[in-house]
Amino acid sequence: MTLGAHLGPRSRNHIEQADVVFVGVSDPLVELWVQEMHPDVRSLQPYYQEGKPRTDTYREMVEAMLAEVRAGRRVCGAFYGHPGVFAQAPHRAIAQARQEGFPALMEPGVSAEDCLYADLGIDPGVTGCLHLEASQMMFYRRKIDPSACLVIWQAGLAGDRSLARFSTPRAYRQLLVDLLAEDYPLDHPCMLYEAATLPIHEPRIETLMLRDVPDARVEAQTTLVLPPARPLQPNEAMLARLRALDEAAKRDDATPVIP
Repeated sequence: MTLGAHLGPRSRNHIEQADVVFVGVSDPLVELWVQEMHPDVRSLQPYYQEGKPRTDTYREMVEAMLAEVRAGRRVCGAFYGHPGVFAQAPHRAIAQARQEGFPALMEPGVSAEDCLYADLGIDPGVTGCLHLEASQMMFYRRKIDPSACLVIWQAGLAGDRSLARFSTPRAYRQLLVDLLAEDYPLDHPCMLYEAATLPIHEPRIETLMLRDVPDARVEAQTTLVLPPARPLQPNEAMLARLRALDEAAKRDDATPVIP
């Protein structure tokens, strides 16, 4: 996720040992850095174009990588963050390669989610953490639990049905806020988060009220984070059943064993 800091030794080895490396990153500095590790690095960024459906982009990316695989070359695809998180091309490329009889694997990486936990000081084990993609949350009926931390990915693309835009206007974010207002008060504090991609940069952490999200700067890579709005509600029925099991276990332990 951060240039030079989050690349594991296994991933570096795959890059260095490949015959050709495809790079799926938006920062030219990262591409230059990868080029220091390998002489044949090819950018996948030109496949993205404003107004072009991302489904076409991903299909072309997969075909570019598979063409080299079919030619007998050892291919490595290097993507920012975790290659399987909000990245369709790597999943599709691996599935297609395996379907055609070629060995393929994915190495895990440090994702924006990992950075988010560290930068915002969130432990998902405390209240739980629900992760949803902004548009999917709007298109489908999803059950929100305001007692957990809610992480909304790709808030800048909220409501995009075209799959061809890099951002949606304010009115779309307003609809997202209207939806969230069914479970959260409009004055509920939330955060806009963007992980740092260069060592000299700081992560973007902007705190604001939910009602102010439509007017804020929200990019495709911006994540909207809503802390819990209410305390956890005890499940008394389940707790009673667990107490009964505990009492039964105590009685069994107290029963003498006669040889």
